[in-house]
Amino acid sequence: MAIKKIKTVIKINLPGGEATPAQPLGPALGQHGVAIMDFVKQYNDKTKDMKGNTVPAVITIYEDRSFDFEIKLAPVSDMIKKRLNLEKGSGVPNRDVVGTLTKAQAEEIAKEKMRDLNTDSVKAAMKIVEGTARSMGVKIQ
Repeated sequence: MAIKKIKTVIKINLPGGEATPAQPLGPALGQHGVAIMDFVKQYNDKTKDMKGNTVPAVITIYEDRSFDFEIKLAPVSDMIKKRLNLEKGSGVPNRDVVGTLTKAQAEEIAKEKMRDLNTDSVKAAMKIVEGTARSMGVKIQ
């Protein structure tokens, strides 16, 4: 079997199970000549259990206009917001605290997100989660 030549790789955050051919997806795929509705159908099928979450996808587009895609876990900031029932992070993270994350919660998020992070150590993954939390105005206990 011949190896397909990769044209480009696109990373995009979409709502799980509810992607539409509108912005930001349509223009991103359309400029490469990909059948947008084919992608939307496949993406929505794969992410139908993740409704309500932001689900990043890495789309590999080949020269022949075919594509493959891989689904990642929700961003750490979304996981923290969901865990603490927050609408959004702080506008002034060093001054305004919007919530408190326990070490145990940080560890849970780190373990859950582990396969997408560039580390094998739970301790290092926790540091990544805690750093994201701090930049959102969430205190760590």
